[in-house]
Amino acid sequence: MTTRRHVTKVEIPIPSSANSNSKINSNLSASNKLDLPPPNNSPFLPTVLESLLIAIYPGTLLLGSIFSSLHPATRNATYNANSQSYDPRDAPSYFAKKSNLFNVYFVKIGWFWITLAFFLFTFTHSSLGPPLRPALTKRRLQACLRYACITAVWIAVTQWFFGPPIIDRGFRWTGGKCELLYDDSYAARAEKADMSDAEKAFTHAACKTIGGQWAGGHDISGHVFLLILGSATLWLELLPAMLKMDGLREARRIMTSDGLVRGAAYETEDTVEGNNMKIPEETHIGVKVALFVAGMSWWMLLMTAAYFHTWFEKFTGLLVAFGAVYAVYFLPRGVPAWRQVVGMPGV
Repeated sequence: MTTRRHVTKVEIPIPSSANSNSKINSNLSASNKLDLPPPNNSPFLPTVLESLLIAIYPGTLLLGSIFSSLHPATRNATYNANSQSYDPRDAPSYFAKKSNLFNVYFVKIGWFWITLAFFLFTFTHSSLGPPLRPALTKRRLQACLRYACITAVWIAVTQWFFGPPIIDRGFRWTGGKCELLYDDSYAARAEKADMSDAEKAFTHAACKTIGGQWAGGHDISGHVFLLILGSATLWLELLPAMLKMDGLREARRIMTSDGLVRGAAYETEDTVEGNNMKIPEETHIGVKVALFVAGMSWWMLLMTAAYFHTWFEKFTGLLVAFGAVYAVYFLPRGVPAWRQVVGMPGV
């Protein structure tokens, strides 16, 4: 008599290595967050880390202004409202003199240093292309387009805007004018006679050339505008490339062409298994120079806040700079068509 054996098969699911690696990586990334998404996951708002970075600028202006109001030497010094500076004969600090070397050789030619730092970083960091090679990758091209947009704003505000720059136009529109001619030489009188009415009314440089001085009106702080615009540009380019964990690039939110809000990592090109991004860890000369220029910009912003311009002039310089930075670095996240043109740092 034969006995039949009934064999019952029991299948035990064994997780694949890919799934297990994915879970491990997700747990590691969750525990190593350097940043948090913006409020309500809005693609139009900065992340928490970016918000802290941006808050440094109004905080610096506030700190400098409070210092100038409370410091005895500053309160007792003679301030000239027309020149927006202290009398150099009793200036409360070396940095309160317009002739100080940092103002003359750094701030006055500030855009040269911003440009140098920007392109050194762009062509030496491997996150944008082959280091020290003139290869024009997509990331480098879009970085150059962002630089061109920011530079165009700087030119329009401080140098030329179909004639006088926006700062000079705003000064005139708020009641400012050129007066107090100190130079009564024949050359100065001849130059004044040759000036057009528009130049007499609007051009700060022309007024200064003939020995005149701006008086009245509201003068947007060009120093504040330049230092914030330039240093914020460098920081927003540097951070996504420098962070060695998921951090900023994963926390940023974008709106895709299908109308969905996703993490910025959705559009990144350098992904590997498990969706962990390869972030170069090198800190070559480009990064170091950019960090130095951004740090010097912050220090001179603090000195400007303490010793030059009124509260409102500094505040409007801040607003104009923030407007330009937002249009180039934050607006593209929520507008796919604009993002296709200028891109996003690290994406």
